[in-house]
Amino acid sequence: MSTYTQLLYHIVFSTHQRKPTLSENGRSELFAFILGLLKNKNCHLYRINGMEDHIHIFTHIHPAIPVSSLIKNIKLASSDMIKRNRLFDHFEGWQKGYGAFSVNYSSKNNLIEYIKNQQEHHQKINFITEYKRVLEENGIEFDEKYLF
Repeated sequence: MSTYTQLLYHIVFSTHQRKPTLSENGRSELFAFILGLLKNKNCHLYRINGMEDHIHIFTHIHPAIPVSSLIKNIKLASSDMIKRNRLFDHFEGWQKGYGAFSVNYSSKNNLIEYIKNQQEHHQKINFITEYKRVLEENGIEFDEKYLF
C-alpha cells in the first residue's frame, strides 16, 4: 500500500520584538528564499506573505520533517540570508517562538486568500489582535505575557 499525506500548516512568526523591519521592497526576495528552502525539503508552498513585523507561510510539510525542525531551519537560514545580503537595514532576527496550526484541506482556499490579502487585512486589525484570534480559533490557551 502507498503512503498518502495532506499535512497542511499555517505558520506565523514575527520579527524580534515585533520591530517593523521587513520593508516591502525586500520581502519578495525573502519569500523567494523561503520558497527555495521549502522546495529543498520536499514541501509545497501554497502561499507566503507578510507585513513589516511578521510573516505567514501556508505549506504542505513532507511527512519525514518535524514541523519544529522546518521552522527552525527557515528562521535560521533566512536570518542569515537577510544579514548577509543586508536585505533589511534594522533586522535583528526573528522572535524566539512561532505559531504552527494544522489546516483542514477544505479551508485551503480561504487561507490562501487571507494570506494573499495581508496588507488590506492589516489596515483593519493589528498583528497582536490577529494572532490572538488565530490562537483562539485553534482552541489554544495562552498567557498574554508569553505571546511575544
